[in-house]
Amino acid sequence: MQRNLAFPINIGWKTLLKDVGFEPEDILRKARLPDDTFSKADHGLNTEEYFRLWRALEAESHHLAFPLNLIEKVSAEVFDPPLFAALCSSNMMQAVQRLAKYKQLIAPMLLETNIDHQGTLTVSPLWLSATDTPPSLQVAELAFLLKLARIATREPVRASKVQLSQLPAGAEPSQFDRYFGTAISFGEYPAICFSATDALRPFLTVNQGMWQVFEPELRRRLSELDVTASTAERVRAVLLELLPANEATIEKTAERLGVSKRTLQRRLEEEGVTFRHLINTSRENLARHYLVNTRLPGYEIAFLLGFEDPNSFYRAFMAWTGQTPENLRNAMHPY
Repeated sequence: MQRNLAFPINIGWKTLLKDVGFEPEDILRKARLPDDTFSKADHGLNTEEYFRLWRALEAESHHLAFPLNLIEKVSAEVFDPPLFAALCSSNMMQAVQRLAKYKQLIAPMLLETNIDHQGTLTVSPLWLSATDTPPSLQVAELAFLLKLARIATREPVRASKVQLSQLPAGAEPSQFDRYFGTAISFGEYPAICFSATDALRPFLTVNQGMWQVFEPELRRRLSELDVTASTAERVRAVLLELLPANEATIEKTAERLGVSKRTLQRRLEEEGVTFRHLINTSRENLARHYLVNTRLPGYEIAFLLGFEDPNSFYRAFMAWTGQTPENLRNAMHPY
């Protein structure tokens, strides 16, 4: 899938830097970037330029834990639309999924996510075309995810695990341990883990109406990047939105993708897959997620997957997996 090579630095950066005590113009000069970098909507930074900006922040700061100070100044008013849209999510699990999808619009990076059998959510920032990511930037990315959870839930959420490749030179581990609420461990790549309880803790900032305002523009911007995505990949993304609304028809999917039903069928045939198969696999994957990571009863899961009644869901699940939903949940959570 094609990835963006230039990333806009929006005007919110100027507010954030001033709040921390930096002069934005000084930072840009130290980073050897144009004076209007923060105000040019049609210009972006590549990975090397982005890292130069961050190293300029390191040079300007006189505090070894400055990435934590920077993140503590983050508020909803300086969020870029993809980040503000994450605040509109129902919980951290959904917010991270949205960030993983749209993060590439605002930074030269991707988010890898994983959910283990206990429901622990692990998020790992991966930088594109990067060989020497500043350690303070790794800290800031993980701290931001924790800050997002704290802002949205208004609870003192702690990470269950934090892993870094290294700390900023000269920094004391205890400063970071206190912020994250757990001792820092070290490994090949940065990662932060949230317990199942915190990953599914309701966001007080949930706002479906605002999400519907942001989402079409985010999807349009992402489509400009993902021009090489397969039709099947694009259909799966749309189905995640249509299934809970019980609108997962080929007609509605084609409408969302801006093509005719006949064109969508032809493109899927060329890729050797059917629309029915994509619906079934999407439903099965979502069903497994809900059964493993939530306590939603079967009838609610059936509704979220677009089934007309629970019996239809149970029969379909048996056909997909050879076991009942209850058996799968009990196997994952034998309490």
